[in-house]
Parts: sequence; C-alpha cells; structure tokens
Amino acid sequence: MESLRLLDLFQGIATLAVAEPLVFWGRIGLMLLGFLLIYLGRKGVLEALLMIPMGFGMATVNASVMFLDGNRVGTLFVDPLVTGTEATMAVLQIDWLQPIYTFMFSNGLIAVLVFLGIGVLLDVGFVMARPFQSMLLALFAELGTVATFPIAVALGMTEREAASVAMIGSADGPMVLFTSLVLAKDLFVPITVVGYLYLGLTYGGYPYLIKLLIPERLRGIPMPVEEGRKITAGQKMAFAVVACTLLSLLFPVAAPLFMALFLGVVVRESGLIEFQNLLTGPVLYGATFFLGLTLGILCEASTILSPVVLKLLLLGIVALTLSAVGGIAGGYVLYFWSGRKFNPMIGVAGVSCIPTTAKLVQKMATQANPGAMILPHALGASISGVITSAILAGIYVAVLR
Repeated sequence: MESLRLLDLFQGIATLAVAEPLVFWGRIGLMLLGFLLIYLGRKGVLEALLMIPMGFGMATVNASVMFLDGNRVGTLFVDPLVTGTEATMAVLQIDWLQPIYTFMFSNGLIAVLVFLGIGVLLDVGFVMARPFQSMLLALFAELGTVATFPIAVALGMTEREAASVAMIGSADGPMVLFTSLVLAKDLFVPITVVGYLYLGLTYGGYPYLIKLLIPERLRGIPMPVEEGRKITAGQKMAFAVVACTLLSLLFPVAAPLFMALFLGVVVRESGLIEFQNLLTGPVLYGATFFLGLTLGILCEASTILSPVVLKLLLLGIVALTLSAVGGIAGGYVLYFWSGRKFNPMIGVAGVSCIPTTAKLVQKMATQANPGAMILPHALGASISGVITSAILAGIYVAVLR
C-alpha cells in the first residue's frame, strides 16, 4: 500500500490498481456494460424503465469501490452478504441503499409491489375470452422453465439451484427473485441480476429467433376479432378472486405473489380510481426504479465474478431461448389446428415478460402486414404466462424447499 499513498485521495482508482486481473477487468467491463444498458434503454432497444437505473447503478458501483477498513474493499451502497444482527444494523447506518435492499429486496417485498402494479394494468378479459388458447400457449412457453432444470443439474448444480435458474425461462422477474430467494439464497444475487438482465435483452434477441423460425407470410396473418359475449367487470373480479383463492390453496408458498397480482386486478375492475392511480403510479414506478437501481448496485465485480456465474449466464440464455421455441411450437400447433388461420408468432407472447413480448409480436406482425392485429390474442397468452410462471414457481418451491 505504500506505493499507493498518492492515490489515497482517489480510492476508486487505488482499489482498481491493486485488484486481481479478473476483478480489474470485471469492473471495467461492468462499467462499460452499464453505459451500454443506459444507451440501449434510451434508444428503446431495451426496457428503459428498468435498464436505465440498472445501468447507472452498475457503472457507479464498480467505479466507487474503496478501502473500508484498511484492508477490506467494498462500497457505501449495499452489502448483499451481510450476516448477523449487529452487522446488519451497522450497514443500515452506513450503506445508502441497504435499507431498500434489506427491507424490500432481500425479502421479496419489491416483487410483490411490482406485481400489485402489474395486476392493475392487466385486463384478464383477454384470457377469459379465449382461455384454452391462451393457457395452451403459456404452457408451451414454459419449456425453458422445465427443460433447463435437468440441464442445470447435469452441469453440477443442486436441484434447488437448478430450479432457481430454470425460472429465468419464465421471463417473469418477480418469480425469479422469489424462487431464488427461497431455494438458493447463496446464489440469490447473481441469479436475480442475470435473470433481470436477460429479461431486458429478450426484446432485442427474440426478433431474430422469430425471423429464423417463422416465415414472413405467417408473421403477417391477421387475427379476427371475435363477436363473443361481453365480459363484465364483475365477472373479471369473480375470476380474479376464485383464481387467487384456488392457486393459493394449491401453492401457498407463492400466495403473496398470487395475492398481489389478483388484488391489482380486483382494484382495476372495482373502479377504485384512487387505488389505481396509487398502484400504477408511485408504487409500480417507484418499485421498478429501485428494483433496477438495486440490481445495478448489486453488480459489483467482486460479488458477481464467481465461477458459477458463467453457468448462470449460459443457462439463462438456454432457458429463455427454449421458452421462446416452446411458445412458437405452441403457436404452430394452433396454426395447424385452426386450418392455417392462426398466427404462430403469438406463441412467443406466452413467455410472459408482460407486456414486452405481446408488444413485440404485434410490432413484428405490423412489419409483415400493416393491417395485422394480433395484440388481443398476444395479451391473453402473455397474461396466462404470468399465471403459469407463478404456478411453476410454486411447484418448484413446494417440492424442493
């Protein structure tokens, strides 16, 4: 340390200078990745609401590593691996984002708040109008969530770790957070970070997979608007209450997420404008902002750069790719079942990531055929994907906990 005294004033540079090569290049790479996420979010390539604060936090935390007590390095943001009540109280008084992490992130509360806001935005009428079709596509689109589990076990992960990383295939961030928190707490941080990072990348990567597997003439198939019965707000409320109660009875371990999602639906359909404004405004956007920022802060190189992260990166890609392939397979099943009148691209919307995948397939349908309207069918599949991902999370946790 004697040779670094001139750098004591600039501790971020000092800790970078004495870092091991892996950590040195990891910090540099993560700072650059943070810049890239901000740029891609600003350009609309990735989800700006999540990626801009995440990229900003990622760049900042890897720049601000400092000497905390003479020989230990860290930051003044978050210690994700703190243990013991005395240590927790100490970091709560020092680290800026520790209260957010401890009281909202590491216990899953932030996922519940996000689900509350999402529930208010969901119109379950899209599912109720065509329940068989929507749920079939959603089940096909869980291929990655199911198939990645044995692959992860074969790569040496425990069953609990394998289930946690397999949930990335659901493309449902709160479910990834919840499952990893319960089943693989030691990998909670890297799994959650990788999961959310890849969720943002689906919007950029899925179009290439769709173009590879679905010809343009099929991507442009318009979906007719059925003249079915009108589904009333009361019927939607009844569906939400019954579905929440039944799913909570079957999978009580996931009941907080079921409750949050369907309570949001009930608030929407009950006409409680004040609650709608609260949940879709300050609650949803506030939770999303701090979720993205906290995820970025957790991407400090010494936390992320562990041998298992490479497996997580690989398995995350496998899970999301298989889920999209499964959704497309489901779309082709309905395409042939309907006498070649169903747009198979709608199956990708079953990879929930709501509403990103639904908007994505509608955008690609419009590019192939400006008059094609498939959004209602896509939203039905996407909303069903949220439900099926919660069910699979409940199954994994119930069996492996």
